[in-house]
Amino acid sequence: MSAVTHDLAHDGTAMLGRQLQRLRNNPGLLILTQTMPVTMLLFFGYVFGSALAMPGEEYRAFLVPGLLVATAANGLMTGMFQAAQDTHRGVTDRLRTLPVSRAAVPLGQAVADLLVTAAGLVPFLLVGLAVGWRMEGSAPGAAGAVGLLLLFRFATTWIGVFLGLLTRNEEAAGQLGGATFILPLLSNAYIPTEGLPGWLRTVAEWNPISAVTTALRTLFGNAPVPEGAAWPVAHPVAGSLAWCAVLLAVFVPLAVRRYARGEG
Repeated sequence: MSAVTHDLAHDGTAMLGRQLQRLRNNPGLLILTQTMPVTMLLFFGYVFGSALAMPGEEYRAFLVPGLLVATAANGLMTGMFQAAQDTHRGVTDRLRTLPVSRAAVPLGQAVADLLVTAAGLVPFLLVGLAVGWRMEGSAPGAAGAVGLLLLFRFATTWIGVFLGLLTRNEEAAGQLGGATFILPLLSNAYIPTEGLPGWLRTVAEWNPISAVTTALRTLFGNAPVPEGAAWPVAHPVAGSLAWCAVLLAVFVPLAVRRYARGEG
């Protein structure tokens, strides 16, 4: 292991501990982030399920993977708010004066968020099983679905960290983060895209959320790949991995560079 890698691992672990302690000191936020997906599952599953052609239990089986991915996409919002909060309150400037790796601070935030998200999957999946969702595929497929979901969360968190460092303001980050709710609506997370107008279907199916949602439905054995879909949805696992690779390749360097530069 090179000295640079060793320093990053050591400093990143320290920053991870800081982020987890931060969440421990703010239990209200932690409870909200853990219970909100469950609340959305019950609301969408029983309200929307009665308004669509799918029977209620069938729609809830369709919905669970979509809500999992929509929740993972919220890494953009949480990453942005936390980074902007630290920057606005001067915490980032103080951390920047310490002899730590420039990548360690955003990495610690992203990994802490990933661990919290992984823990939150357990109650959500249990409620999903209670309302009629089942893992119809193989165990390796289900494990692959969870791994892909966490990879997507990790990628979206880096987008949020970069945007939070860019805005440098809690209020602006909160307003911009609130606007991200539209992203799952422009996807197949809540409804099938086959009935959408041609141009809107294309937009929805090139949304990374649609590729990851279709991949989860395929790996869990909940729904087949829709016919005539755009490439990322027609090849959902490859499309999801490609989207995650692109997002990480773009936003990890941007976030690290932005953190290192500070106000400059």
